[in-house]
Amino acid sequence: QVCTQKYIVKNYFYYYLFKFSAALGEEIFYITFLPFTYWNIDHSVSRRMIIVWSIVMYIGQVSKDILKWPRPLSPPVVKLEIRTNAEYGMPSTHAMAATAISFSFFIATTNQYKYPFELGLVAAFVFSTLVCLSRLYTGMHTVLDVIGGALISAVLLMLLYPAWDTIDHLLLTSPFCPLFSIVVPLVLCYNYPKLDYYSPTRGDTTTILGAAAGATVGFWLNNQYAAPAYTSKSFQPGFPLVTSAVVFVLARFFVGILVILLTRWVMKSVVLGVLGYRYQFPIRDLEARRRLEVEVPYKFVTYSSVGFTATVIVPLLHELLGLM
Repeated sequence: QVCTQKYIVKNYFYYYLFKFSAALGEEIFYITFLPFTYWNIDHSVSRRMIIVWSIVMYIGQVSKDILKWPRPLSPPVVKLEIRTNAEYGMPSTHAMAATAISFSFFIATTNQYKYPFELGLVAAFVFSTLVCLSRLYTGMHTVLDVIGGALISAVLLMLLYPAWDTIDHLLLTSPFCPLFSIVVPLVLCYNYPKLDYYSPTRGDTTTILGAAAGATVGFWLNNQYAAPAYTSKSFQPGFPLVTSAVVFVLARFFVGILVILLTRWVMKSVVLGVLGYRYQFPIRDLEARRRLEVEVPYKFVTYSSVGFTATVIVPLLHELLGLM
């Protein structure tokens, strides 16, 4: 359904604040922040965030299509988004992702870096709260959807936390990790709950699990071949070195994002071309691309390539360019 309601913005501060906050729970944030963490902060922090994010998001997406709770009615609610309107509402996966990412980042860094505990806690709370409030402001969720999503994510985070180190160790050292990381997500994607009409939840879930699968294989491969870790001169005193470190961080980020976007475009074009030839449909046929036998492989291969590129290819390029 297309949202055709007209509205007048009376407070541009809230409008842009919550539109921006809503973007913090979407692909544009995942594809920038998670790789940024891997390239510039800490590998172990990035691994734990991706593990939590993928598990939490899969459970949230599946829960939507099992519960089938509708989104707020429009009218009276004015909806500022169109794409996600076809999805069910409960739980809010934006709220789940924001809670999982912010608090897993806080928990993973609090014992490794020296910063005030209260500051990290407040930052995680503010980040997740802004994303949660944005879902109410944009008219995409009820208060119950948002609270439910945040609580489910918090419970899952508490359940996963005691096993973090064990899971991380297995993903880095087990010889079965690459096979497990690819096969299990594919099985989950192909057996996603069926709906009476098309919803982007299956495609979004495949995107998330594909990216996590590619990144996990990359983590394992880097550990097997002892890939060089990132170093930063920003930890040494002196303003010139701090300035130099900022340049390194920005260079890593922009080079990495450029390579990731190029990988996504190339793989999407190639995989859709192959599938279009196999199933005899034009690449621009949106209905054909929504079919199970097309959507799952094209999104999984595309985004697993993105995850693998971010964790293996980009670091090698950084090393080649002297950005390590």
